[in-house]
Amino acid sequence: MSSSRYGLLRLAADHRFAGELNETAKLALPMVMTQLGEIVMMTTDLAFIGRIGPEAVAAAALAGTVLSVGLTFGAGLVSAVAPLAAQAFGAANPTLVQRSLRMGLWAALLLWVPMMAFSLRGEQILLALGYAPATVRLAQQYLFGLGWGMLPALWFSAIRSFMSAVGRAEPVLWITLAAIPINAMLVYLLICGKLGLPRLELFGAGLATTLVNCGTFLAGLWFATMRRPFREYHVLANLWRFDWALMRQLIVVGTPISIAILMESGLFSAAALLIGVISTTAVAAHQIAFQVTTILFMIPVGIGIAASVRVGHAVGRNDISGVKWAGLVAMLLGVAITAILTLAVIATRFEIAELFVDESASNAGATTGLAAKLLLVGASFFITDAVQSIAAGSLHGLRDTQVPLLLAGIAYWLIGFSLSYVLGFKIGLGAIGIWLGLSIGTAVYAALLVMRLQLLASRLALRADT
Repeated sequence: MSSSRYGLLRLAADHRFAGELNETAKLALPMVMTQLGEIVMMTTDLAFIGRIGPEAVAAAALAGTVLSVGLTFGAGLVSAVAPLAAQAFGAANPTLVQRSLRMGLWAALLLWVPMMAFSLRGEQILLALGYAPATVRLAQQYLFGLGWGMLPALWFSAIRSFMSAVGRAEPVLWITLAAIPINAMLVYLLICGKLGLPRLELFGAGLATTLVNCGTFLAGLWFATMRRPFREYHVLANLWRFDWALMRQLIVVGTPISIAILMESGLFSAAALLIGVISTTAVAAHQIAFQVTTILFMIPVGIGIAASVRVGHAVGRNDISGVKWAGLVAMLLGVAITAILTLAVIATRFEIAELFVDESASNAGATTGLAAKLLLVGASFFITDAVQSIAAGSLHGLRDTQVPLLLAGIAYWLIGFSLSYVLGFKIGLGAIGIWLGLSIGTAVYAALLVMRLQLLASRLALRADT
């Protein structure tokens, strides 16, 4: 190949990389900020609930247990709107984009019915599980206020997926940023009974969340129906028409996503139970490290959604090289950002741990030291978790969710959990061994997903050549 031809190809590749990086970053930034904004609201809720008392915090945790499976499953299923609508957008099929959102709204409604039944019967469920009656009664108060807000939350999630699919996620960020102070004000007023309002305590906290969820959904619906480019899709047209064929596609794509999320969250819950056997200090250190992990994880989650949309666009317009570029650029972006943040966490791990520990506590030094060690062990875990999240998002853009679910079961549970148990208890490494097991399992999952993505991209290229 002549040097001039090589130079032209290199210039074209650099131009393609820069263009894809720009588009991915523009799409990912509001998604990442939205994820972080949701964490801020959850933290605010917990801070105000903590002012009621320790029992209220425990009750809120129990209420979350009642709703967590249904809400996680619903969010995963509704998230399938993004790849379906993104492929339709890439194929210049606005009708299919609108139908995808419509079925996402229907799916949210159908899922909310059993979720609401669980909310209304939460007290009986928790008593049957053996929890203390006093704490259970408080949990039911929270559920009475919280349960009604799950439907608008899922509907807003569907609208968010639709907006992401058409490449305009900024309104979701604006809505979330506006909701943060409103949520804090409502939680404070309704919990404490200020400005002439009754003191509702935990019920007030749940009611505040419901009101905020209704507000965010209505704001999202206004953008989707009144503002360009969203209004061009006529999202409320034929709203009552049930599309069985598209609902089947939504279920086929979305259900494995939901189960995979439940598998991952279940792994961390199981790890917490294992660490609970070791000591109270180990549990506290694990919670500190896990909280840092949760915050860092929001970044690759946002980039993973952007990757899903960008890959979906490329598939829709039958751009095989675009599929490869979208996945590669998103992964490089996520790894670069996560690596920088990981280095910052390593350098400040002791200071981070001290933020969560009362220095006057008797075991403060031991907790801080162990949490710092777990953050150091988790350094590789942070990066591999970013890779798996973005690779999974890219595969979602290809509507490939069933094989990744199988890989999640193998990597997370067969390998990760087993190693956590062996390293933690059989070899005697304790909490550090459990975190090593989690890190190895996540690394295996990330590697398997990357290989899967490369395989599917090669198949698409081969099919295009023939």
